[in-house]
Amino acid sequence: MMTNFTCSIPTRIYFGKGQISHLSELAGYGRKVLLVYGGGSIKKSGLYDQVLSLLGEAGLTVFEQAGVEPNPRIETVRLGAQTCKAEGIDMVLAVGGGSVIDCAKVIAAAACYEGDAWDLVLQPPKIQRALPIFSVLTLAATGSEMDPHAVISDLGKNEKWGTSSEHMKPTMSILDPTYTFSVSKRQTAAGTADIMSHILENYFTNVENADVQARFCEGLLKTCIQYAPVALEKPEDYDARANLMWSSSMAINGLLSGGAAVAWCVHPMEHELSAFYDITHGEGLAILTPFWMDFALSEKTAGKFAQYGVNVWGLEKGADDMDTARRAIQCTRDFFRSLGLPATLREVGIDETHFEIMAEKAAAACANSFVPLGKEDVMAIFNAAR
Repeated sequence: MMTNFTCSIPTRIYFGKGQISHLSELAGYGRKVLLVYGGGSIKKSGLYDQVLSLLGEAGLTVFEQAGVEPNPRIETVRLGAQTCKAEGIDMVLAVGGGSVIDCAKVIAAAACYEGDAWDLVLQPPKIQRALPIFSVLTLAATGSEMDPHAVISDLGKNEKWGTSSEHMKPTMSILDPTYTFSVSKRQTAAGTADIMSHILENYFTNVENADVQARFCEGLLKTCIQYAPVALEKPEDYDARANLMWSSSMAINGLLSGGAAVAWCVHPMEHELSAFYDITHGEGLAILTPFWMDFALSEKTAGKFAQYGVNVWGLEKGADDMDTARRAIQCTRDFFRSLGLPATLREVGIDETHFEIMAEKAAAACANSFVPLGKEDVMAIFNAAR
């Protein structure tokens, strides 16, 4: 039975070409803005200059936090929060992908907190408020532009944790698919795997008869399967980029999980991989997801996997559930491989050296997942994925 839930998605979305003009609205939130971004890609594309021009025309004073890492570091968050406090920053604007937005979210929360920013990662209830958060999205992947979540790393401790707060939902996000035209094939593929993993984590729930959520999930998965190959072949295909971008937002904004929530397990496992090896998040998810499916498949779960095979992959309805389930898992594995994504841990330089500690830490988050996992179960998945 569908469980009780509350749904609130306060983020105002401006979707489509030219919507960046709405950056002028930031003037209604104060005079000083911290611009958060990653490497040099937004400067090469001209987006950086465009953003500065629009903010200047709106009368805003801009401070910058550049160099956000692909797996954003707590050190960068601390620097941004320090600037906010020292300069009396009114709001935070992230221009980039999910890592940049995640970093901006925790900066905005840490700017309103007297203790160390890492406290807010380990203990999300300590996030009592945050500066207004805005984003201009340049990569379809994490869905951070429309959700309350952020993932931050302390690589000195080999730790990567997710935090979450309603206070960290962006006030406004600009989604212009043309800003993703220059995204590389590798990042497009990894982003698609990330989107699909978010959907799959919601889809494989123990809540029965949450059919609206299941049909949402299936439709979004089919959209990713249709458009990811198009985006790889034709990077400037607007329809492909637009559909992937909107799927990214829909995958994790709460519409799929409300009433059918379940603990995620593939993400905690992958967070351990990137905490120790700093690999690309989407690539790690592409590797682990089919092996998790193999492990989770049983007589008890075969029906759900068969449903996935029929409704998403178009497999024959009415065939043996176990056979259909196995074929669906193989379809998943083959699709990720067709995008050029790695299929084993060794392909991204990971061996069994840290499996035990990674499995122990990941298992703490997997106890209430679709198929509950303990340390030995996670170890088995890691070993199968080698």
